[in-house]
Amino acid sequence: MKKQTRSGITAVGDAAKAIAYARVSSKEQDKEGFSIPAQQKLLGGYAQTNRLIIVQEYVDVETAKHTGRTNFEEMVRYLKSHRSIRIVLVEKTDRLYRNLKDWVTLDELDVEIHLVKEGVVLSRDSKSSEKFVHGIKVLMAKNYIDNLSEEARKGQLEKAEQGIWPSKAPLGYRNVTSLNGKKIIEPDPKFAGTITHLFGWYATGTLSLKQLAAEAQSAGLVSRRTGGPLPTSNLHAILRNRLYTGDFDWNGRRYVGRHHPLVSRELWERVQGVLDGRHASKCGRKTKRDFAFSGLIKCGHCGCALVGELKKKRYVYYHCTGYKGKCPEPYVREEVVSEQFSALLGRLSFGHEVLSWVSTALLESHADEQKQHEAAIGRLQGEYDRLRHRLHAMYVDKLDGRVDGSFYTQMSEQWRTEQDKIAREIARHQVADRSYLEEGAQLIELAHGAQRLFAKQETQEQRRLLNFVLSNSIWKNGEVTTTFRQPFNLIAEATAAASGGEGGGGLNSPGHPAWLGN
Repeated sequence: MKKQTRSGITAVGDAAKAIAYARVSSKEQDKEGFSIPAQQKLLGGYAQTNRLIIVQEYVDVETAKHTGRTNFEEMVRYLKSHRSIRIVLVEKTDRLYRNLKDWVTLDELDVEIHLVKEGVVLSRDSKSSEKFVHGIKVLMAKNYIDNLSEEARKGQLEKAEQGIWPSKAPLGYRNVTSLNGKKIIEPDPKFAGTITHLFGWYATGTLSLKQLAAEAQSAGLVSRRTGGPLPTSNLHAILRNRLYTGDFDWNGRRYVGRHHPLVSRELWERVQGVLDGRHASKCGRKTKRDFAFSGLIKCGHCGCALVGELKKKRYVYYHCTGYKGKCPEPYVREEVVSEQFSALLGRLSFGHEVLSWVSTALLESHADEQKQHEAAIGRLQGEYDRLRHRLHAMYVDKLDGRVDGSFYTQMSEQWRTEQDKIAREIARHQVADRSYLEEGAQLIELAHGAQRLFAKQETQEQRRLLNFVLSNSIWKNGEVTTTFRQPFNLIAEATAAASGGEGGGGLNSPGHPAWLGN
């Protein structure tokens, strides 16, 4: 006997078996009302209503910026070894996966995913429109992670502006915590002296990198990662690293560091001169004209670059450089290459009505994210106000003589530092909340108009657009093959799936049969 549930699932006979997965992306989020017990209660009630038996529960309390979540991977292994269990219950999209690899992993397992809070069940038989919107939500989840990464980069930039190296210490230094609690770098007693000698040895100009590697090995310098001899590529990176002079480059800017230098600036410059003289490229000839696709495409026969060449002062042809010998790939007109790139960009396009429809779906999916940010901001604002009241009360106690001046200074500095940290957290949530929707809409707009934009752009802008959207472009036998960068690969796949695999100009409206399919 079949029973139709409120969510649209059909339960047949005995209750089906399912897996429940719950996750919070940080311990802070656990405190903000999105706790694991709350998710488990929701999933348990859903299972009972829909005649499902939860045979396994998996829980993760950590970030999903990188794959490698212990219990998510355990759940995947369980699904692979228990082919009779194909149902996964989860609160909503971003509880299950917040990166693209997780989505692909579960999609390949052919499981039925119940997004309880969203009221959506995704399976092989789901409508194209549901799969499309689900892909967009995964895309937005990735954007959210990218926003958090951007905030982390802002923190690194702030450290750089203070003269503090904001990342992992290179060989010769080590990461330590200073007396004021800041994470800094200092010379590593084990390797710092040898690093200094490396620069001196190489500055003479009498050693190759291979010979320098032998000297480094004799001096006991080894790789941190493997414990073995340093490869010549690592030595080259060390000799190029300005950080050893006390200065460093970060995000295209140079900073005067507060750490102790291992070599003088003069010695470092001499080493750069030796490196430049030894490794100057003999084949880096500059072309007089800026060709649209030079540097973008590799030959599919030999792997060399395709370069542009002007013929009869008006026609542009592309050909393999032939650095590895004679290549069978014939010359090709620039217009032919341009037409093929344009056709590829056309795979990202869909009709204006669908664009409006997807934008509305994005707006609806944003509502839940907005609630989380508002809850977090409310909690943080409460903490900020509590510290403000403390500061005011202690100031009154200081005036009345109940607290001495030194203790007041110590505590007020500590609490103001905490307030500054909270203020940055509030700003981060506000920015992430806005950009979740705005950046998602911008990506959709760019994808939708990429082909049209490409046709109107100048050479340099065309190359920039292709670099942003595509990667690994290869020309072979008169055809270009390439890979869409993330997240454009998702949009291309979703659009192709929704259009029934048809190429060309995309979909015309949400009333297209592909969007209304069973």
